[in-house]
Amino acid sequence: MSHLRLAEFNSADPDRVRPLLTGCLDVDRRADRLLAGRPYADVGALLAHARITLEPAEIHAATAAHPRIGEKPAAGTSRAEQSGVDDAAAERFRAANVEYEKRFGHVFLVCASGRSGAELLANLRSRLGNDPDTELRIAGEELVEIALLRLEKAVTA
Repeated sequence: MSHLRLAEFNSADPDRVRPLLTGCLDVDRRADRLLAGRPYADVGALLAHARITLEPAEIHAATAAHPRIGEKPAAGTSRAEQSGVDDAAAERFRAANVEYEKRFGHVFLVCASGRSGAELLANLRSRLGNDPDTELRIAGEELVEIALLRLEKAVTA
């Protein structure tokens, strides 16, 4: 299931909707929250309810499922989201990703949609100066932004 109208989302069996929600962000607490909040008056209300603060363990689990920025992800959502990263930028990302992962212990996460490779690389480099707790919080915020974009594409009026 990759796309539903809001009316169907509101009325469908939870077991039918859960894969759509975890496909946007694989965090059970968030899926449970969104299912419990049904029905939603409009997509904006759904998106507002989907904005949560992730716990550190949730961030670590969710980042494990994300491709590195600059690597060619499998066909699908991540590939489209990273379309601003061309082959030249991808090479520069490889070294920066290694440095980031050594420092923080997880992949670099950023909402890449609509951003150039140069902008994303500059963001990665600037975030290398963060302390680990701050960076984990930012990664969680970026995960939520990515999930909101995915949810907005998956559930329409």
